[in-house]
Amino acid sequence: MSDTPAAPQFTPERRRPEAEEIELAVVYEDAWLIAIDKPPGMVVHPTYKNWSGTLLNALLWRVRGREGVVPSIITRLDKQTSGLVLVALSPIVHAQVQRDAVAGRVKKEYLAIVAGAPSPLTDTIQLPLARSAEDRRRVVVTDSGQPCETRYEVLSTPGAQSVVRCELVTGRTHQIRVHLAARGWPIAGDVVYGEAHPVLTRQALHAWRISLPHPVTRQLLEIEAAVPLDLQQLMSDQNFTL
Repeated sequence: MSDTPAAPQFTPERRRPEAEEIELAVVYEDAWLIAIDKPPGMVVHPTYKNWSGTLLNALLWRVRGREGVVPSIITRLDKQTSGLVLVALSPIVHAQVQRDAVAGRVKKEYLAIVAGAPSPLTDTIQLPLARSAEDRRRVVVTDSGQPCETRYEVLSTPGAQSVVRCELVTGRTHQIRVHLAARGWPIAGDVVYGEAHPVLTRQALHAWRISLPHPVTRQLLEIEAAVPLDLQQLMSDQNFTL
């Protein structure tokens, strides 16, 4: 047996995110919350592969100089999903929004353009989801997964593709993408759970609306992010507009 000591195992150091001057599309802001319309292609939170240029880096720049303000992201989106990201400006606010979400008082609506014509036109998808054992980047339907629920309503079915409004009852990773694909209606341009699109360079999924009681005033707050141009074009090609 060798007496040579084993080489030490190093893990990448977790750096503290830095403020970066990056333009943000702010659709709502007060002393407690910020809602951002995130473009596709932007990472929400720094990772070891994307430590700069993220939404959080931009938020840290926006709130620089505000004493006691600590932005924390409440609703995260995949890199290639556009739309609303809700941000709390204190831990107390974040905790209150989470309590409201658990109580069913937070409503999150998405727009998706999918292959095929979903039937029935309105329904609820209840399929348990978990990370794939073969590829941790993917999520799969499995009996051992966490309970997940997505409500949907078909807004337009002009041909080979349909426009669908989805409401998240639970909020698991990739939930809408996997649920729709599992029912046979993958989101257009979703190369992970469907196939590439001849025009789109990302999945046709947009975090459209969110409504919730304001965490401080308790008044109903309703926020909407306009449908981005790439999805507007795809909808207009199908003679559908919101």
